[in-house]
Amino acid sequence: MKIKQLGRTGLRVTEVCLGTMTFGNQADEATSFAIMDTAVEHGVTFFDTADVYPLGGTLDVNGETEAIMGRWFAARGSREDIVLATKCRGRMGPGLNDEGLSRKHIMKACEDSLRRLQTDYIDLYQTHSTDNATPIEETLRALDDLVHSGKVRYIGCSNYPAWELADALWTSETKGLARFDSVQPRYNVLFRMIEDELLPLAKAHGVGVISYNPLAGGMLTGRYSGSRALQEGSRFTLGSGRGEMYRKRYWNDEVHDQVDHIKDVTGRHGHSLTHAALAWVLAQPVITSAIVGASRPDQLRDSLGAVGVTLSSDEMDACNGAWFNLPREKDQEIARR
Repeated sequence: MKIKQLGRTGLRVTEVCLGTMTFGNQADEATSFAIMDTAVEHGVTFFDTADVYPLGGTLDVNGETEAIMGRWFAARGSREDIVLATKCRGRMGPGLNDEGLSRKHIMKACEDSLRRLQTDYIDLYQTHSTDNATPIEETLRALDDLVHSGKVRYIGCSNYPAWELADALWTSETKGLARFDSVQPRYNVLFRMIEDELLPLAKAHGVGVISYNPLAGGMLTGRYSGSRALQEGSRFTLGSGRGEMYRKRYWNDEVHDQVDHIKDVTGRHGHSLTHAALAWVLAQPVITSAIVGASRPDQLRDSLGAVGVTLSSDEMDACNGAWFNLPREKDQEIARR
């Protein structure tokens, strides 16, 4: 397991980050504990979550993922061993200010996350997506106050287009505020839009890149090859509109064809589709860490087999070519997970 610096900071993180959005929905508490135990056993000490998780849940269960993690920290006594990242922005209640990136919501969201996670600080606190109703200076000043209070060590953002990240970095620089030291975008062999602007910006300004969805919601695990049939309990059948979001991203004949081609090529070289897809992301020089989630410990254990895998030139060609053989997305909006 490689260790990387998070952007220009002194914070060191593992090249694989455990994604936890399944905890409390696709994975019950006992299974979630086993998944976190498995991660640590394999050297993964970077965990990512969000206050709105579990994915596919309803408003009344938002926060359950953090609560499960808090109980795991208490049971294992391992908080100091983990670099803990969480996020705020999404709706957490019925009130007018129960979502967004206003000072009011950020301060309450942070306190609530600290309570659920049973910790007195968050290593990396991230805005889950942009909030165009709130001035970026207001958001950054609130985050800067959390950093100076000691409740947050570093700040980052997720699902930001390049121009809004650049605007945030400029605001931090000119106003003397804490800046986003990481960005968390969707990135895999089937979706590489961030290569045009976001990745060059991150490289130029020393912003760490924590990529999510490296296995395309399970599409790049090979579980849908052959029958191409939806399976209950997968990302593609989640409730609250999340399953629809994943089907819109990846569920079409063109994607299936490219996945089958990659699987054929990597199989001839003795690598599973899962290992090849994750190894491809980890091989990209601008990527700091790739978020890998699971609904069972054996799924995570299998995914982590990609660590240290080197792909052949044929495999890299197959992975590199997939994006250019797919139709471009009509809806370019960056959706929150």
